[in-house]
Parts: sequence; C-alpha cells; structure tokens
Amino acid sequence: MTLFHIFLVAIIQGLTEFLPISSSGHLILLPKLTGMADQGLAIDVAVHVGTLMAVMIYFWSDLRDAILGLPRLMSGRADTAGSRLALLLVVASIPVIAFGILLKVTGLSDMLRSLTVIGWSTLIFAFVLYWADQTGTTKKQSTNWNMTDAMVIGVWQAVALIPGTSRSGITITGARFLGYAREDAARISMLMSVPTIIASGVFLGGEVAMQADLGLLRDGAIAAVFAFAAAYLALSVMMRLLRRISFTPYVIYRVVLGFLILAAAYS
Repeated sequence: MTLFHIFLVAIIQGLTEFLPISSSGHLILLPKLTGMADQGLAIDVAVHVGTLMAVMIYFWSDLRDAILGLPRLMSGRADTAGSRLALLLVVASIPVIAFGILLKVTGLSDMLRSLTVIGWSTLIFAFVLYWADQTGTTKKQSTNWNMTDAMVIGVWQAVALIPGTSRSGITITGARFLGYAREDAARISMLMSVPTIIASGVFLGGEVAMQADLGLLRDGAIAAVFAFAAAYLALSVMMRLLRRISFTPYVIYRVVLGFLILAAAYS
C-alpha cells in the first residue's frame, strides 16, 4: 500500500468510528467508489487499534475504574462503581459478539458488504437516530445506567454489524430512546466500543498474525497512529458540540450520503 492509501484509510476510520455515520460503511465504500484496492484485514485491525487507544485515553477515568473493578467482578461481586461498570460493559457486549459469530459462521457478513445494503442502512438508521434524538427525553445520565438498559442498548449495538448502520449511531439511538441526555448517550456508546473493538481484534487477530510480515507490520503501525490522531480529534469535537447542539447535522450528512450511495448502487 502507498502511504497516501494508508493515510486515507486511517483518517476515514479515525474520523468516522465514533461519529454516528458508520466507519465500516465508509471503509467498504472507499475501494468500491474509488477503484483503490481493498485495504485488507490487517489494516482494518490496525486502524481499529488506533481508535481503541483514542477512546481509552479520552475516557480513561471511567475505564480505569472498570479495569480495577474486574477482579472484584470475577469474584462474583459487583458492589463498587468500577465492578458495576465492568459488569454493564460485559452484559452490553454479549449480543454483538454472539451476532458477529453467527454472521461469520453463516457467511452473511460478506453478503452484507454491498452498496445497496450500505445505502439503505445509512438512510434508514439516519431517520431512526433523528426520531430518537427528537423524541427522547433527557432525564437519565450515564450514572443511571443499569442492567436492563445495558441489555437493551447491547441488542441495538448488534444491529450495527449491518454495514452502514454505525455502531456509535445505533447505540446512541438506543440510549436516546431510553431517555439518556445526548452527552450521556454518547459516553455510554463510547465506553461500549472498548470491549467490542477488543473482541473484534481478538477474533480477527489470529488470521492477521498468519499473514503478517515486516512490511505489513510497518503499514499497520503507521495506519494505527494516523487513526488514533483522527479519532481523538473527532471524539473531542463531538463531545464538546453535544453540549450545545443535537445529532441533526450527522443525520443530514447520513441522508445525503445514503441517497448518493443508493444512486450509485442502482445506476
């Protein structure tokens, strides 16, 4: 891969991973619309590692508590803030892991990577996000997150395995429907991304390790650094903006993008 191609993939992944506009959809679209070669699984994993580092650093205080609470949770107790958060993140991750394995085993994951699916998913879930954001109350905060809500948002997250849906977008949608304020919905969504990205990396890591060589490792490291920088910037901007604006700008972007993708798919 050329440095420009690596940079392009990393910036797209970094900017779109935590915005509610679907990073996987954009990465699938890149080779389909530009004629560039597919970046391959190794680079996909590398850029996800970069975005993982970004969200972990940004929300380190929360994640540190969850990590420190893991030993207590493993002993069967969830009676501290950290162990309780760790439990909620585990529960919220179960549906997406189970559904991901099902899609991989059945081969449906490859069948869903089409312009038509991406276009309709981008469009439909843009309207669902708008509906949730406009009708959802703001009575709940992330400190009110409970087991029932974790299971519900976890099911919403599983839907994100359909390309074009957006993992952050669909989990924010679910949280807004449950009455979480915008910034708190985004915080829950970002925290949920950590175990999900880790699980995806572990699941795909073995396959990547078998094909890795020195050149691929170098390309992956460069991609991870670029993705980290872009993701941290996008995350910082979004969290600040949510104190003043709604998710409508992202909805508008998705609607325009969805129509353009569908026009290309059906032309």
